[in-house]
Amino acid sequence: MASASALAMPVRGWSRQSSSRPSINAARLRNRLERLSTHGRPAGGTFADGVSRVAYSVADLTARAFMIDEIKSADIVPRIDAAGNIFARYGGQTKQPAILFGSHIDSVPNGGNFDGDLGTFSALEVIQAVQTAKIQTKHPLEMVLWAHEESTAFGIGTAASRIVAGDLQAGDMDRTWNGMKRSDAIKRIAGTPDQIETAIRGKGAWHSYVELHIEQGGTLDQARIPIGIVEGIVGIHRYDVVIEGFANHAGTTPMGERRDAMVAAAQLTLAVREIAARRPGRQVGTVGRIEVEPNSPNVIPGKVTLSVEFRDLSEQVLRELDEAIKTRGAAIAKDTNTTITFTLASVNIGAPATSGVQAAIGTAADALSLQTRRLPSGAGHDAQQIARLCPMGMIFVPSVGGVSHSPRELTTWDDCARGANVLLGTVLELDRLDSV
Repeated sequence: MASASALAMPVRGWSRQSSSRPSINAARLRNRLERLSTHGRPAGGTFADGVSRVAYSVADLTARAFMIDEIKSADIVPRIDAAGNIFARYGGQTKQPAILFGSHIDSVPNGGNFDGDLGTFSALEVIQAVQTAKIQTKHPLEMVLWAHEESTAFGIGTAASRIVAGDLQAGDMDRTWNGMKRSDAIKRIAGTPDQIETAIRGKGAWHSYVELHIEQGGTLDQARIPIGIVEGIVGIHRYDVVIEGFANHAGTTPMGERRDAMVAAAQLTLAVREIAARRPGRQVGTVGRIEVEPNSPNVIPGKVTLSVEFRDLSEQVLRELDEAIKTRGAAIAKDTNTTITFTLASVNIGAPATSGVQAAIGTAADALSLQTRRLPSGAGHDAQQIARLCPMGMIFVPSVGGVSHSPRELTTWDDCARGANVLLGTVLELDRLDSV
């Protein structure tokens, strides 16, 4: 019979065949998410009313303080880098690269309680599950709270992880939003913008990166599949389009003599939809912003500014969509006697998920007898930036009704727990591998 001291010794690594499978504390995870929701909740509201926790807001500051307290309660030490990201590392051999996992807690205005939040607090649960099971991992386990993921603040999405990946341009710290400089915003969350370069990490900084996230679409929910294995995060090509006609009196200008910029804009909007939908695949196209000048009911619109965006995993497909809409735009301009100018506003290169990380997620889900489906992520995530530095993978759990970025955003508590346990299993599976 083993002695009491032997039973208390840490377990080196973990076997998939072990009868005592480590597990996250589902009740504690739910409690933490419910408590987090009080930071940014509407006055007098409930959990169901969602949150407005925009990066750098008061709600964001108090939520970050709550996260830090919870990390400390697990007897691990939080560290804030120059960009304001919060890291906490546990165990492993000092010469081994860490396995990184986490997400964000900032939200869009009038957002939900699961976008980012689930992945962040599940990361802490993973470390605590390893502690409870007394598992001694080969690689250090490192959780992260990315400081600024949503694009509300400063018009930049995945802003803090971009810095870590080395995407830092001259003048970035001088950008302003709501009367606040970006450097001051980073100071507000205990970052050090005057040393911002120290937040940059090189290629190979981590063994691998895994992010648990709600799907933010309806594929898994409709199929009643609990776990999604993300094949990659789509690339995004976004254009600013200016259509110029001639503003004239709406009552005295004959229909055949009009140079109506709004008519051209309407045709271009329909063309974006038709071009994206006519070919097989999962590509999407959107006109999401439109401004009309002079925007008066008795004046023919003389100028329209709008956005055109295409998303797909394949850069080749995106280039073909770009060319197709430009060609169609030229034809529309000729037909409506207007000019249409496309200016490339931004390009986010797609990030394929590493096959080895996908396999580890599949193994973890299989061990829990959970059905999986492989699918792309149509939304941007911090994982897209960290894929520049190390092997990357993402785990999706269902979004009820496909709703996200809304107070009605919902993932069942059972699915939250399933996702967190798959994250735990994935991290332990990756720990078995010297490289992915």
